[in-house]
Amino acid sequence: MVHHRLQEAALELFLEFGYDQVTTTEIATRAGVTQRTFFRHFADKRDILFEREETLCAVLTAAVASAPPHLTPVHVLLNAFQSAEPMLEAHRAFVEPRYAVIAATPALSERELTKVATLTALLAAALEQRAVEPGLATLIVQTSLAAMNHATKRWLTDRSCRLSVHLDRSFALLSQLFADSQPQEAERANQVTPTARNG
Repeated sequence: MVHHRLQEAALELFLEFGYDQVTTTEIATRAGVTQRTFFRHFADKRDILFEREETLCAVLTAAVASAPPHLTPVHVLLNAFQSAEPMLEAHRAFVEPRYAVIAATPALSERELTKVATLTALLAAALEQRAVEPGLATLIVQTSLAAMNHATKRWLTDRSCRLSVHLDRSFALLSQLFADSQPQEAERANQVTPTARNG
């Protein structure tokens, strides 16, 4: 498949020479096609790394909107991330080198941060439609995306488990961390300060 060959060629070249040093002509040549063919599949070389962005956003926001009403906001997001597993599993060989290329290229890292900000806003808005307070919705999404990122990195290094398993583990760890902090928060809230006693 030409589309896949172009992706593979681009990633090979990006890793060998650096993203900024590679041209679309070189990618097309490595893939054995013309530059015109390249532009039939991708708008530019950056599009190779971010082409699934809109699809992923659509999958996740649709999953939030259709989640059962009894689920907590955190479990709504876990359910949404799990719904994207088939797409991510199908492109697992692409995800790991993509991470490496983006991490090594400042301009791409900035683009990735913009993507995350956009996704955060979309998911927060979707939670707000489920009657979650706006500020809280954003906090929940940011925390859950961190858990998703942790799960993805573990999935890339541990081929013995599917992404869904790592997601369950990451969100269970997140829940445990919150549970562990609750007694401490309650103790601080119940403490009476010397000023309060003297008053």
